[in-house]
Amino acid sequence: MAVKSTTQRLFSRIRDRNGPNSDKVSEQVRRVLVTSLYAHPSSLAIGALATVSAAGVAAWVADLPELYVCAAVLAIIAFARLVAAFGMSPESEGNSTRKLELIYEIGAFSFALALGITAAYTILVAPETHIEVLMVANALGYGIGVSARNAGRLNIAIGQLALSCVPTALVCFWVGRPSLIALGITILLLIPAMISISGNIFTVLRNSIAAAETSANLAKRMEILARTDVVTGLANRAGLNHDMLDKKAKAPNAPFALFWIDLDRFKEVNDLLGHPVGDRVLKGVANRLLDLAPDCATVARFGGDEFIIYCEVNDIVEAQRIGSEIHAETMRPFRIDGERLEVRASVGVAMQPEHGSDADTLMQSADLALYHAKVGGRAQTCFFDSSMTRDLVRRREIEEELRVAIQRDELSIFFQPIVDLETGRIKTFEALVRWFHPEKGELKPDEFIPVAEETGVIVTLGNWITAQAARIAAKWPEDVTVAVNLSPLQIRAPGAALGVKNALREAGLDPRRLELEVTESLFIEDNHATARFIEELSEIGVRFALDDFGTGYSSLGYINSFPFSKIKVDRSFVSGAKVGKKSDAIIRAVAEMGGALGMDIVAEGLETVEQVQVVRDAGCNLGQGYYFSRAVPDYLASMLLAQERESGARQKIA
Repeated sequence: MAVKSTTQRLFSRIRDRNGPNSDKVSEQVRRVLVTSLYAHPSSLAIGALATVSAAGVAAWVADLPELYVCAAVLAIIAFARLVAAFGMSPESEGNSTRKLELIYEIGAFSFALALGITAAYTILVAPETHIEVLMVANALGYGIGVSARNAGRLNIAIGQLALSCVPTALVCFWVGRPSLIALGITILLLIPAMISISGNIFTVLRNSIAAAETSANLAKRMEILARTDVVTGLANRAGLNHDMLDKKAKAPNAPFALFWIDLDRFKEVNDLLGHPVGDRVLKGVANRLLDLAPDCATVARFGGDEFIIYCEVNDIVEAQRIGSEIHAETMRPFRIDGERLEVRASVGVAMQPEHGSDADTLMQSADLALYHAKVGGRAQTCFFDSSMTRDLVRRREIEEELRVAIQRDELSIFFQPIVDLETGRIKTFEALVRWFHPEKGELKPDEFIPVAEETGVIVTLGNWITAQAARIAAKWPEDVTVAVNLSPLQIRAPGAALGVKNALREAGLDPRRLELEVTESLFIEDNHATARFIEELSEIGVRFALDDFGTGYSSLGYINSFPFSKIKVDRSFVSGAKVGKKSDAIIRAVAEMGGALGMDIVAEGLETVEQVQVVRDAGCNLGQGYYFSRAVPDYLASMLLAQERESGARQKIA
C-alpha cells in the first residue's frame, strides 16, 4: 500500500507539473521550452557517441551477437536523432511546436528504451561483472543526465529516465541476487529523486520564461502606447518618426511623399462646441485619412489639429491625386449629435528624396509648403518649391527687424484725407503705417504687414498705430475724425477693446472721433469675438467702417447685424481694369443702400476728376485717393487742415 501511495503521489506530481499547469503557459512559453530541447545538439552527439561506443565495447568483450545488434540499433537511432536535431530549425515558422516536440519525443524515447533494454540484457547474459557495470553505468548516467537536460519538457525528461532505468531495475529483481536486488532498489529510489530535481528545474525554467514573456509583452504594450495618439488611435510623433525611418530603411531608393494636413479654424469647434465634440471630429478625420491612405502608409496625428500621411508613391502625379482625395474627404460635412460640421484643410506636400533625403529635412519642406498653403488662402494643397526657403528667410528677417523697428521708433504714421465730395472739406484722415528702414530704405506695407499678421506681431503693431493715430488726431479740429485699419488677429487678441480704450484715454481723444475699419473676411474668421469687440466699443461712441466692400463675401447680413456708419467701396470698382457700366451700377446700388440706411459711402482710389464726377453722380458722398492727396506725415496733415480753415472752404468740386 505504501508503494502504491508513493507511486500515485509521484504520477500526480508529474501530471500537475506537465499537464494542467503546463496548459496555462502561453504558446510562446511552450515554444521556448521546446526550443530548449534542440539547444546545443552537440551534447546529444557526445552522449550518443559515448553510449554507442560503450555498447560496442561490451559486445566485443562479451563476444555476444545480440549485443552487437543492440549496439547497431542504438547507433541507427542516435544517427536519426542527430539528423533531426541539426536539420530541424525551431526558428522556422513551418516547424510547429507540436511537430518539434513529437519528433524529439519519438527519438528520445526510442533511444532511452533501446539503451535500457541493452543494459538489462547485459545483466542477464554478460559473462563478466565489469561488462554489466559498463552498460548499467551508461544507462543510469544517461537517464540522470537527460532528465536534467530535457527538463524543459518534463514528460520527455521523465520518460527517458524511466525507459533507460526501469528495465535494469526489473531485471535486477528478476535475477534475484542480493547485490542486484540492492541495485534495483537504488534505481527505483533514484527515479523519484531525479523526477523531483527535474520538476524543480522545469518550474524555475517555466516561470523565468513566463516572467520574461510578461515583461516583453508589457514593454511592447508600453512601446505601442508611447507611439500611439490616445484620441485618434493613430501614430503620434514618436510613432511617425519610427515608421519613417523603418520604411526608408526597407526601401532606401523608393520615392516617398509626406502630406502635412492642418485643419483650418478647428479651434472654433473646440471653443463653440466643446472638446468632446472636437475629439469626435478628430477621430472622424483620422478614419477618413486611414481609408484614403495607400496600403502600408503611416497616418499620424502630429499634434493638435495637424495630421501627417507618409507613404510610398510612384510619382508626383500620384501625390497630387492623394492630395485631392484628402481635400475631398476632409471637406465632407460631419454629422455629430444632429449638428452639421464642415471642416476644411490646408495641405503641404514634400517629395522624398527631391525635397529632403532625411526625415527632418523632408518634414521641414512639407511644413514650409503647408505654411504657403495657409498664406495662399487656406483650403488648398501646396507642393514644396525651393523658392519657399528664400521667402521664409526673407519673412523671418522682416519679422525680426520689425520687432526692433517698433522699439526704435523706425515706423511712422502717415495720413490720407477722406474728402466730402460736395464741400471739398476734409472729413477724416486714414492712418497708414510707413517703415523707413535705416539700411533698406522704405519698405512697402505689402511686404511687412502680411508677415506681421502671420507671426502675431500685428497685435503689437496695431496697438501702436492706434495709440499714435489717436495722439495726433487729438490736436486736430473736433469735427475731423481719424480712421484706423484693424487686423482680425488684433481684434481676436485678449483685451483688444481695452487696448483701444487705453489709447483713447491716454491721447485724450473723444471716442466719437475714432473710426475703426474692418474687412468682410473678419466675420468669416470669428464672428463671435468680432461681435463682442464691436459692441463694447460702440457703446462708448467708437464708429466702425466696412472696408474694401465688394471684394470679399459681400454679405448684407453683416451690414444689418453690426452698427456700421460707413462703407468704403473698393478701388477696383473705381479705377480697376474692369471699370465700366457694371461697376458703375454696383457703386450706385451700394450708394443707394447706404443712403437709405443713413451711412456714408466712400469711394476709394480716386485719381482723376472724371472718376470723382462718376462716383459723386452715383451717390457716393465721400472720396479718397491721389486726386485729393497722397498719404502725408502728421505735420503736413495739420498744414492741410490749417490751410483749409484759413481759406474757409475749398471751392466746390466741379
